[in-house]
Amino acid sequence: MKSAVETLNPTRVRLTVEVPFEELKDSLDAAYKKINQQVTVKGFRKGKIPARVIDQRFGRGAVLEEAVNDALPKFYTEAVNEAELNVLGQPEVDITELKDGETLNFTAEVDVRPAIEIPDYSGIEVEVDAVEVTDEDIEKSVEQLRERFAATSPVERAAEDGDVVTIDLQAKVEGEVLEDGVAEGVSYTIGSGELLDGIDDAVKGLEAGGETTFTSELKGGSAAGKEAEVTVKVTQVAARELPELDDEFAQLASEFDTLEELRADSRKRLENMKQYDQATQAQERVLEKLLELVEVPVPEKLLEDEINTRKHNLEHHQLGQMGLDLGKYLEIQGKTEEEFETETREAAVKGIKTQFVLDELVKQEKLNVNQEELTEHLMRRAASSGMSPDQFAQAVVEGGQVPVLVGEVARGKALAVVVEAATVKDTNGEVIDLEDEDEVDETETAAEVAAEATDGDAAEVTETTEVKTEG
Repeated sequence: MKSAVETLNPTRVRLTVEVPFEELKDSLDAAYKKINQQVTVKGFRKGKIPARVIDQRFGRGAVLEEAVNDALPKFYTEAVNEAELNVLGQPEVDITELKDGETLNFTAEVDVRPAIEIPDYSGIEVEVDAVEVTDEDIEKSVEQLRERFAATSPVERAAEDGDVVTIDLQAKVEGEVLEDGVAEGVSYTIGSGELLDGIDDAVKGLEAGGETTFTSELKGGSAAGKEAEVTVKVTQVAARELPELDDEFAQLASEFDTLEELRADSRKRLENMKQYDQATQAQERVLEKLLELVEVPVPEKLLEDEINTRKHNLEHHQLGQMGLDLGKYLEIQGKTEEEFETETREAAVKGIKTQFVLDELVKQEKLNVNQEELTEHLMRRAASSGMSPDQFAQAVVEGGQVPVLVGEVARGKALAVVVEAATVKDTNGEVIDLEDEDEVDETETAAEVAAEATDGDAAEVTETTEVKTEG
């Protein structure tokens, strides 16, 4: 077999392959064997029909077609490996010449990873928010904890802000009660914003037994997005009683003996959260700067596939779970369809560029993923998916997605390398040393940032040398 490569553009090549006919022998033998098992000829046992009889009865062309379909993937793969190409997706194959007993010639056009040159990134500088925890932040955190330990007791008066009311609801659309629009015994805290728009104003001022009707746009269910006439009846009003902020409360709500110890712990936890947010912000901004430094051509077919995948995931998974369609989603977001298309395309371009650049860095820096890093990433991905680690791991293995997770961790390590080389300052002008963070955690947060940029739910930019043809 002989092959040659023609570069059509930075992301696409054409392979020209010439195969001597004798190299088709194994595929021809397999074709005769396959046809033997599929057909019946009087006078011959199944599977024992001579090749000359198959040629006479069914035509040599049928045999050649079957043989070529069997052989093409192997010869294509050999040509790809010989040329050391990093191909993306499936090729467009065209058989240019097939002469029985002489030769098989074909071409294959396919997208390839572009050659990327990573420039010196040590000069990258970014600014991030300073880690500042105020007394107000601490009091807000303690107050939220206090709210969780509030007690309620029924009262015989009109409902007020902060009260917990027990209500029955009935929603009608165009005069018809919805099958999923009736609920009884719902507990609701006035002012929490957890139910329908307008319900706070509707129930305030009502005593137990009071009833009123208001209109609201439904957020979910069978009539999501439609205006509904909602009847609400209050069956109980309960006042919330907050515990006193003292040492006794600290002992009730935490493992600490004093309120001051509880406040000190709240400060520490808030600082840790803000440091995590600061590290994430640094990684995101360093990634943006890195992408600005690198010229990355994007294969058009790959880009279109990525855009379609992102749209499909949004419409059929995320919005579907919320009972929304794309039109309603855009209305809520205040975006036009053109703006949505532009944003989706820009995000897809960024995702592909991020993957190409970080993959090149993985190769350049010779980065590997160890078991501890992969396990940590799997645990976090499981938590975000709502599955147990065992369930998530099983789904990953069964779906053949282990290389995808390895790729995410490797890209996270590559991004961490760039962040370590960059200068990160906070808004107070102080240089931030992110290396103080635990190494596994730093890699994991970087992996999450990289996965977010590439859209973990979208198509993975994979390399493949498989090709299937149909006669």
